[in-house]
Amino acid sequence: MTSTPARLLTLLSLLQTPREWPGSELAERLAVSPRTIRRDIDRLRELGYPVEATRGSIGGYRLVAGTAMPPLLLDDEEAVAIAVGLRAGAGHAIEGVDEASVRALAKLEQVLPARLRHRVSTLQNATVPLTRGDGSTIDPRTLTVMASAVTGRERLRFAYRAGDGAETRREAEPYRLVSAGWRWYLVAYDLGRADWRTFRVDRISEPFATGARFTPRELPTGDAAEFLSGSITRRQPELTVEVSFAAPAEFVAARLPSSFRPLEPTGGNDCRLRATLTDSLEWVALRLALVDCEFTVHEPAALVTHLRDLSDRLNRATRATAGPAAGPVDTKE
Repeated sequence: MTSTPARLLTLLSLLQTPREWPGSELAERLAVSPRTIRRDIDRLRELGYPVEATRGSIGGYRLVAGTAMPPLLLDDEEAVAIAVGLRAGAGHAIEGVDEASVRALAKLEQVLPARLRHRVSTLQNATVPLTRGDGSTIDPRTLTVMASAVTGRERLRFAYRAGDGAETRREAEPYRLVSAGWRWYLVAYDLGRADWRTFRVDRISEPFATGARFTPRELPTGDAAEFLSGSITRRQPELTVEVSFAAPAEFVAARLPSSFRPLEPTGGNDCRLRATLTDSLEWVALRLALVDCEFTVHEPAALVTHLRDLSDRLNRATRATAGPAAGPVDTKE
C-alpha cells in the first residue's frame, strides 16, 4: 500500500478494533516494513490519536481513550447497524434519544453510500415497532432533514397539521429540536407569523431545507427546552386538584408522575395531594384510577363529574358484557 493517506486510514481502522496489534502483524497487513509502521504510528499521534505502544520482543500497539473523540472508521456492517439503531430510536422519540443522537444520524446518513442507505431503508421497512399507539411515530428522515437545517442554519419549508386538523405551509428558521419524552418538537422562528413557535414533529411533513442561510435570532428565554415547556403550559389550562388517598404517601408517590406533588401524610396510612397541574382532565382521572387504592376527590368539581361519568360508563359496560346468565359464583364444591 503505497499511498500514505490511504495507509493511515487503514491503520487507524485496524487500531480501532479493541485488541493489541503486534507491529509485525500490522506491517504484514499493510504490506510495508515495521519501520514504516512506526513512522505511521508517530503520524497518528501527531494528529491527536492516543496510540499506546507496549515494549517487548514483539511489541504491540493499541488505541486508547484520549481527551477527545477521534473520528470513527466503520465497515459496511457497522455503519448499517448504527444507522438502523439510531433511526429506530429517533423515529419513535424514545426517552433519552435527544438532539445529539439525531445529529449523529444526520451526519452518518449524509456520507452513507447509496448501497448502504438502501440496506438501512430495507431493514427498517421490514420491521414493525411496538409503540404506544397514540400516532406519535415519525419518519426519521424528517428528523435528519431538520437536524441538518438546525446545524447548517438553513431556512426550512414544511407542511404542518394543527391539533384541529388545519393544514398550513410554513417557512421558518429552525433553532433546536427538543425531545420531550415520547414526542419531538421543533423550536423555530416562524417567518410568516414573525414570531417564535413550537411545532410537533409528528405533525410536520415534506420538510425541505431551502439552502438560504440565516443568522440565529435570540430566543426569548435563551433555552429551547424552557421555551417549549412554557409553550406547552400556556396551551393547557391549569388544573388545581385536591385528592385524599387511603394509602401511605410513599405508596401513592411511586404510582404517580413527579408532577403530582406534594403528597402530605394526614395521619395513619392516609395522605393528601394538593397540586396545580397542566395535564388534561382525562389524563388526571386515568392516573388517579391507576394508583390502586381508595381515593376521594375534593376539587375540582369537573374532575368529580368526569370520574362519576367514567364510573357509570364502566358499570354499564360491565353489565352489558356479563349478560343475563351472570350471577353469584358458588365456590363450594
